[in-house]
Amino acid sequence: MTKRSDDAKVLVAYFSCTGNTRPLAEHAAELLDADLYEIQASDPYTDADINYGDSDSRTSKEQNDPDARPAIAGSVENMEQYDIVVLAYPIWWGQAPRIISTFIESYDFSGKTIIPFCNSGSSDIGRSAEDLQALCSDTAVWVEGKRFPAGAIEEMEDWLKDIPELDELFA
Repeated sequence: MTKRSDDAKVLVAYFSCTGNTRPLAEHAAELLDADLYEIQASDPYTDADINYGDSDSRTSKEQNDPDARPAIAGSVENMEQYDIVVLAYPIWWGQAPRIISTFIESYDFSGKTIIPFCNSGSSDIGRSAEDLQALCSDTAVWVEGKRFPAGAIEEMEDWLKDIPELDELFA
């Protein structure tokens, strides 16, 4: 594991409904010697809820409503202690799941650096990070995000190591 060279406190927060984003988030947390927080829905999603082919599915309705804010089970303790938040999520219907909007609006990210990345089989990160940034404090620093397919551990690691905002974290 890489050792950090400063006192920056890092959180990797992730949402992984189908389990594809989880391994990437877990590896990022290990690489960055970061705390790990799983964003979980208060009302867990079922397979029927995430059926992309059903316009009446729960997630179809949520993603079609920009004001939808699914409730989150639990919360990050002492969010104020973190300097950097790596935010990992899947892409649903070309955007971040609405539960990520709930997460962003639940905390004060003033002065924090936010590093978003998404997981998708084919869709790019698109405007998802920009849309989330619009929900956040103007003083938060957002790093340009990137999309990774499932299992792209080495590619994600190389990307994280190339982010200037993380240079000070590696010895």
